[in-house]
Amino acid sequence: MNIHIDESRVVAELDRLATFSDGQPPGVTRIVFTPADLGARDYLKERFRDAGLDVREDPVGNTFARWNGAERDLPAIGTGSHTDAIPNSGRFDGTVGVLGGLEAIRALQSAGYRPRRSIELLLFTSEEPTRFGLGCLGSRLLAGVLASEEASSLRDFDGITLEEVRSAAGFRGNLADVRLPQGYYSAFVELHIEQGPSLEREGIALGVVTDIAAPASLRIVIEGEGGHAGAVLMPQRRDALAAAAELILGVEAAALSTGVIDTVATTGICHVFPGAVNSVPSRVKLEIDVRDIEGERRNVVLSLIEQTSQAIAKKRGVKVQSQLLNADSPARCARFIIDALVQSCAKEKYTHKEMISRAYHDSLFMARIAPVGMLFIPCRDGVSHRPDEYSAPESIGDGARVLAHALANLAA
Repeated sequence: MNIHIDESRVVAELDRLATFSDGQPPGVTRIVFTPADLGARDYLKERFRDAGLDVREDPVGNTFARWNGAERDLPAIGTGSHTDAIPNSGRFDGTVGVLGGLEAIRALQSAGYRPRRSIELLLFTSEEPTRFGLGCLGSRLLAGVLASEEASSLRDFDGITLEEVRSAAGFRGNLADVRLPQGYYSAFVELHIEQGPSLEREGIALGVVTDIAAPASLRIVIEGEGGHAGAVLMPQRRDALAAAAELILGVEAAALSTGVIDTVATTGICHVFPGAVNSVPSRVKLEIDVRDIEGERRNVVLSLIEQTSQAIAKKRGVKVQSQLLNADSPARCARFIIDALVQSCAKEKYTHKEMISRAYHDSLFMARIAPVGMLFIPCRDGVSHRPDEYSAPESIGDGARVLAHALANLAA
């Protein structure tokens, strides 16, 4: 089957989608349920309907665009990604998986292919944690990983609940109804930019993902004792920031202690109170991200961080309180989907490598209810979540073409 991908059309659609933003170009800011996000959704739904797809939305705004197959009662083949974007981000993260997935479907339609199983394009709600502090909100609810009651009470940066925000955006109904049944999809394949440098550095066209690393997030509050920077002498100090600095290095040491390159830990947030140059810091809030493709090994790192924090508290006379915000399980991609992607690469004579996704995606949670796979395309210098994020039209076309072959294979 000859698959023709209209790269110029996809690029034009990506450019148009980037105009739905609350940030200054070339950066993209598209926070879930803001006017920019809702405008982007309307634009995409028009594109979906133009392709003859049946469109529906669930109570949290996950959007399903279905190309009905000959046997509609069979579990469908799913593809898709997200289009929300963190502040001052790029235009390719997530969006390539949505518009590239749409182009793969259009290419199959143009080639005269008729699927046995329905093929469904899925636009996930709020993959980014920007507004509610929890990533992959839509896919967590689809997979039943997040309880509807807990989701309803999530609050945004203004203290407004998800229940209030989604209702104002026009999404109503019981969040418990978002969950998909086991067997809804027989396979789910997500196309995405790599968000890392390996494919470009090695000159490889495509990455076929075998495992998706999972994050655990910690919030740690250190309470010391403040005072005048000149009057409190060094032997009497209970400096919360000095304790935090030692703990941050302990986080790094805990990750390195495994001796495995797949273990990573990052202290990404450090809020200091009162934040004056002439005042001893009395309180520090840290937020820490720990990831690995092996859940048990990641949990060992979490344990080491807790031991380190308690040792620092005792040594420095400060109080340390830790809160585990989430600890998700890693996911392993299904071998038959990996094989379908590898065969599709071979069909088009594209170089490829099997690789790990160290960033997490909606597919991590879809793996709880369906076999999943992921296909990576290169991005320039491995840059993502920045305005200079870029993937070449040829790479986008390569990804959409291989995705189309794989979808056809799986839907048959």
